[in-house]
Amino acid sequence: MHETEQLKAMYPVGRCHCHGMSPIPQEGRFGEVREVGEISGFSHSVGTCALKQGACKLTLNVKEGVIQEALVETIGCSGMTHSAAMAAEILPGKTILEALNTDLVCDAINVAMREMFLMLAYGRSQSAFTQDGLAVGAGLEDLGAGLRSQVGTSYSTLQKGPRYLELTEGYVQKLALDGEDRIIGYQFVRLGRLMELIGQGVPAGEALEQATGRYGRYEEGVRFIDPRKE
Repeated sequence: MHETEQLKAMYPVGRCHCHGMSPIPQEGRFGEVREVGEISGFSHSVGTCALKQGACKLTLNVKEGVIQEALVETIGCSGMTHSAAMAAEILPGKTILEALNTDLVCDAINVAMREMFLMLAYGRSQSAFTQDGLAVGAGLEDLGAGLRSQVGTSYSTLQKGPRYLELTEGYVQKLALDGEDRIIGYQFVRLGRLMELIGQGVPAGEALEQATGRYGRYEEGVRFIDPRKE
C-alpha cells in the first residue's frame, strides 16, 4: 500500500475503541456479518430497466451466502422473458456477491439483484425473524396452484370503460354487468389448473369446466360480455 508524502509527515493519533458493527436479523437471530458467506435470507425485490419500460420481481432463497433458489418474474418487452430464463440458470449456486457482479442480461433483473443484495446485507429479508429461514422451494408457493405467476391485466378507455383481462384468480372470460352496465363480477379460468387437468388426461371440455370459477355477484348480472371482443 502506497501513502502520500503529506500523509507520512502527519503525527499518528489514536482512535477510540471500536464497538463493532451493528448486528442484523437473519433467520430468527441477530448477529454481526463480516463475510458474504454469513448472509442468509429469503426475500423479494423489484427492479426496472433504464427506460422504465419493464420490470422484474426477483425472489431468492440464500443460505450461508449461496443462492439456493431463484424465482424470476418479468413484465415488459418480449426479450425480458428470455433474459429471465437465462438468469434462472445463472443464479443458483452463486454467492450473492458473485450474482451482484454477474451480467443477468436484462437491466431490470440486474437492478432487482442489486436491490436484493442491499436488503440481505442490511438484514431486511422476509425471513429475518423466521427461525432457520424458509425451506428451499418456498418460492413456488408464491405462484399458487398451477405454478403460474399472478399477473393482473386490466384495460380501460374513456369511450368504452374498463375491461378486466386477467386477475389473481385467472384468465377472465366474461364480465357480469348490472342494469347500469357496471361490472359486478366475472367468470375466470385458472389456466395453470386447466393445463394440469389436461396433462392428467381429462378431456379438454371437462377440464375447462373444472378450472372455471366465478367471482363477485356474477349470477346477478343483467348482461354478460367477453372483455376482449365486446
